[in-house]
Amino acid sequence: MQLRPYQSEAVAAVYEHLRTRDDHPCVVIPTGGGKTPVIATICRDAVGHWSGRVVVLAHVKELLEQAVEKIRAIAPDLPLGVFSAGLKRKDLGYAVTVAGIQSIWKKACDLGPVDLIIVDEAHMVPAEDDGMYRQFIADAKVVNPNVRIIGLTATPYRLKSGSICAPENILNHVCYEVGVRELIVQGFLSPLRTKAGLQKVATDNLHVRAGEFVASEVEDLMDKEGLVEGACAEIVEHTKDRCATLIFSSGIRHGQHIVDVLKAKHGIECGFVTGDTPDGVRSAILNRFRAGGLKYLCNVNVLTTGFDAPHIDCVALVRPTMSPGLYYQMVGRGFRLHPGKADCLVLDFGGNVLRHGPVDAIRIATDDRGEGEAPAKECPQCHALIAAGYQTCPQCGHQFPEPNKQKHEAQASTEGILSGQTTREEHHVSETTYHVHMKRSDPSAPLTMRVEYRVGFNHYFREWVCFDHTGYARTKAEAWWRTRSVEPLPGSTEEAVEMAKAGALAPTLHITVEKKAGDQFERVISHRLGQKPPRRDDPDAVPDAALEPAGTTYGIPDDEIPF
Repeated sequence: MQLRPYQSEAVAAVYEHLRTRDDHPCVVIPTGGGKTPVIATICRDAVGHWSGRVVVLAHVKELLEQAVEKIRAIAPDLPLGVFSAGLKRKDLGYAVTVAGIQSIWKKACDLGPVDLIIVDEAHMVPAEDDGMYRQFIADAKVVNPNVRIIGLTATPYRLKSGSICAPENILNHVCYEVGVRELIVQGFLSPLRTKAGLQKVATDNLHVRAGEFVASEVEDLMDKEGLVEGACAEIVEHTKDRCATLIFSSGIRHGQHIVDVLKAKHGIECGFVTGDTPDGVRSAILNRFRAGGLKYLCNVNVLTTGFDAPHIDCVALVRPTMSPGLYYQMVGRGFRLHPGKADCLVLDFGGNVLRHGPVDAIRIATDDRGEGEAPAKECPQCHALIAAGYQTCPQCGHQFPEPNKQKHEAQASTEGILSGQTTREEHHVSETTYHVHMKRSDPSAPLTMRVEYRVGFNHYFREWVCFDHTGYARTKAEAWWRTRSVEPLPGSTEEAVEMAKAGALAPTLHITVEKKAGDQFERVISHRLGQKPPRRDDPDAVPDAALEPAGTTYGIPDDEIPF
């Protein structure tokens, strides 16, 4: 098995560190970048070249299985044992032992002297308490005080304490690091595209416990009917042409709600796994997903590490997290390459990209909430989430204003709303309704037709068509009608509404909405229409349609009607 160039560099950096320093090194390689071949190579060399003994530690059986597979591929003759209750083996006396920490943590002395302890997912080693990793390492040092520890991780930091490497920690120095962006450019990881959800959630009122949002509060926040239905609609819309979508929910109740809405509203089957899912059921669901028999899979924080499904080309984060490591691990499920996979789309409904920054530039805060802006911003035109340094959106070409002209509006940009700019967004229209509108402050003013477009779960945009006006307003109304209908032009607003309700107009499929800084309301500026309905045989045969009483305004103050 041939190592990639950066994997060979990582191995060489570990050996250089062990030769020249007395402390313990850490290697940082992104999720999907291949840490296991590095581990296997070090095991082979330690035994073959230096007659050493090695223990490889991991916390989930999937990682143990990957380590065994790669070691056998790189060094098939290496004496290799496995110590894991989950894998139903408890081997002792081998040159290399791949072990689950939950099974081996009290057995360091039974292994005898070892020279290297390699920790996969090294960010799992606690910073302060006497957990299983620390207990095992302490006992191993009793048997061999000169044992060296090597850590490998994609996320060399913890939520509360920052970097996992420090003089007082088990791991002391990052000896080699390669970044996500670098491996994407080199063609070893999938390109990423990121979009924010149209519906925003405010996490300001959530409490923080042990550095993370309180789980029950997060689930209550995210499990609202409108949010779930809106998120599901967006997920379906964005994944029509994608292969496999992995969804992270905020809890079991929330996850089941997502599964139910996808089934009831969209006719989509979505698998669901939690920590309580029986092993046999979980394996069957994951195997179907990996094999392509299941396009959508929802989980509750159980598929963040060790889960390998390279064909995942969309990750939906329907949960906020304060943990930069968890955020990275969730997004990282889509990093791997796969034939036919052009990129991975990340749909962020929890504000995580704005909170932590892009995955190749994550901001590590040492307080509960962090201060200042995360190094990311949302493009107001296409909703792409990009590094804050971009002046031009790489997805749609939107030009951001010069930073020194917008300092007083920095808070708006972190919320995904950029003041001082004209922004445009296209929305799928789920329903269009037509109403007679009378200006309450001036009953003598001409009537207008109010057109309401419903987008998402329960959000409306409005425009006014002025059939009772004269001059430019009437000319514009006539042009509006001709693009939608083969029927004769209506003589009045009331007639226009009556004909529209009778089916005289082409359906509106999408609208483009423009928002200008300082304006209170958005304006509908363009439409994507369906086919015009055929002309009725008898133009006078218009079904009776109950018109709303004149003056109905749906809560919009008169003076704020934009005409």
